[in-house]
Amino acid sequence: MKYQVCTRCVMDTTDSKIVFDNNGVCDHCLDFEQNVRPNWHTDARGRADLEKIVAKIKQDGRGRDYDCIMGMSGGADSSYLLHMAVKEFGLRPLVFHVDGGWNADDAVHNINVMIDKLNLDLFTEVINWEEMKDFQLTFLKSGLPNIDIPQDHAFVATLYNFADKHKIKYIVNGGNISTECVRNPLEWLYYGTDMALIADLRKQFSNNPMKTYPFSSVLRHKFFLRYVRKIQVVKPLNYIPYIKSEAVKFLENEYSWKAPAQKHFESRFTKFYEGYWLPKKFGYDTRKVQCSSLILTGQMTREEALKILAQPAIKDEDAKHDFEYVATKLGISVDELQMYFKQPNKTYKDYKNQESMFNFGAKILKIFGVERSIKR
Repeated sequence: MKYQVCTRCVMDTTDSKIVFDNNGVCDHCLDFEQNVRPNWHTDARGRADLEKIVAKIKQDGRGRDYDCIMGMSGGADSSYLLHMAVKEFGLRPLVFHVDGGWNADDAVHNINVMIDKLNLDLFTEVINWEEMKDFQLTFLKSGLPNIDIPQDHAFVATLYNFADKHKIKYIVNGGNISTECVRNPLEWLYYGTDMALIADLRKQFSNNPMKTYPFSSVLRHKFFLRYVRKIQVVKPLNYIPYIKSEAVKFLENEYSWKAPAQKHFESRFTKFYEGYWLPKKFGYDTRKVQCSSLILTGQMTREEALKILAQPAIKDEDAKHDFEYVATKLGISVDELQMYFKQPNKTYKDYKNQESMFNFGAKILKIFGVERSIKR
């Protein structure tokens, strides 16, 4: 495919499935205008809808220590939501953090300062390091792009399992349209709960029995827990104006909060993966997705985004240090990590997978109005 970049956002043909109209506008932008924006209300209507949801959470939580559970990474979205949930909405969340072994110091600082100032309880689930390490090495050996699935899968599964075990019916989530309206292409970040793929990779590249790792299929947390157990996921930031730059300034002033260099850099492994591994090995730069989301929601100009993308996410000197740090922590040599970096690139289609099931499920959710957009 001849290289082309969208004339409105900064998505380009590194997304091999991208489609442009006659004006050079990509389908990510068109999908936002047609399927997302018409159903996204952050005005009085959205506020009224949110107040009804909050009232229901409070009512169902009467007599309990917590009326909801909220995952906390230390990033801007979850941190600002935590402030709003407590100070503006009056909710009583149990703050839940999953430690996969890669927490950045600033992320830990952010969690602690907010917990202390808001006088909240924090529950931290620590993933078995030997299992996490083996699982990450499995993905490195596979040649697949999304080597962060071991962390992502653990975070989602652990949160849902905890909510189910303790009969907490509401998960308050920092996911939002404002900064995430453009999704990563499927070839960049494939589904982290495809158990057929995970089973195939483990069979080929791992001997670890993974007795304690919190595996969870998409059917369990998307359907069984939501529709049978009635665990609801609420994303309050979708109902109110959310400008990330303003949120960051507020958090810095109010909580002595420290902004990560980039979205998702609360994890040192994710920083290495998104800042170095993906762009250098595969040519995928997740900043294009992040900046394009901000462009579409009026928080960044296209020119500003292009200037950001003209510079590497991680400087060469820092990348070298991160490469060595990741290799050492995973218990392998730098040469071995380099070997995985240089091996042929593969896609999820090179392994057993459940893509057809995911596509079918997305279409059903869209029909019932649960999922407004299926562009991926």
